[in-house]
Amino acid sequence: MSSSAAAGGSITVFVLGAGRAGRSLARALRASGVDVVGLHGRHHAADDATVTIGSLPRSLQSASVVLVTVRDAQLDGALTELATAQLAPRAIVLHASGSVDPVELDTLRRAGHPCGTMHPLVPLADPLRAEAALRAAWIGVDGDAAAVAAARALAASLGARTLDIPPGGKGRYHAAAVLAANFPTVLASLAERLLAEAGVDADEARLEVRGLMAASVDNLRTAAPEAVLTGPIARGDTDSVRRHLRALSSDSTARRVYIELSEATLALARHGGTPEERLSEISALLAEARMGGRTAGMRDGAAPRSRPVANVLPDSD
Repeated sequence: MSSSAAAGGSITVFVLGAGRAGRSLARALRASGVDVVGLHGRHHAADDATVTIGSLPRSLQSASVVLVTVRDAQLDGALTELATAQLAPRAIVLHASGSVDPVELDTLRRAGHPCGTMHPLVPLADPLRAEAALRAAWIGVDGDAAAVAAARALAASLGARTLDIPPGGKGRYHAAAVLAANFPTVLASLAERLLAEAGVDADEARLEVRGLMAASVDNLRTAAPEAVLTGPIARGDTDSVRRHLRALSSDSTARRVYIELSEATLALARHGGTPEERLSEISALLAEARMGGRTAGMRDGAAPRSRPVANVLPDSD
């Protein structure tokens, strides 16, 4: 490998994309001792005075690794811009998307630049907390051998671990990441709203939900999901499920989420040893509830009205 980054030499990094992900990675890399020679975006950032905007700066030419952290919809455009820019010879280009394989990488490869993925499996919502968030986190990597070696070296400098993204498996890989990282936020918002509607103080509801979710995640540190699953389905408690469905009858969004996740819970409870006859009863109850919702929508001439879930989907980078 001719690239100093791939050969274990001193790595210099230019980060293209100054959203939350780019600022987080740049800050954490600097804190770990990596020479970040540039952080470039479309707008200045209040929490990072080093962000440049406009034309790509000359510092790009001194980077042995260019880390592209723009949104997926902007990725091909950013790579096209890099393909026409002056990069260091054999500079490695990494992108932080876990869901796409940009076609524009081939242009850079033909120009002699190894390319690959460096996708942090951690929600980078706050650049000020990025160093701690990335320490001991997982980072998905793939691509050309030199690019993977550089991504592993950067991950090691952050104190993170790496996993190889299976060839052809990015769709399921990224869907799994979304399930684990994004949907708990949505579930927390739904749970807080239901508690508030039941009469619980909003601030107390938020603290209670956070405590419950933290305890559940903590249980997963020491055992498999089926071993730590709790709740009415794990107990085979059909009556509780029936009461929940009745309580959610006027909230189509929460009810649909409850039904979908309850159906996914059945297999986990079965694996954990819940009696099959109880699970069959719950499965039939959920199927009836699902069909009941469809029937109500057909009877009214439209699908049941959903209730909005506010402020649970933060802007991505």
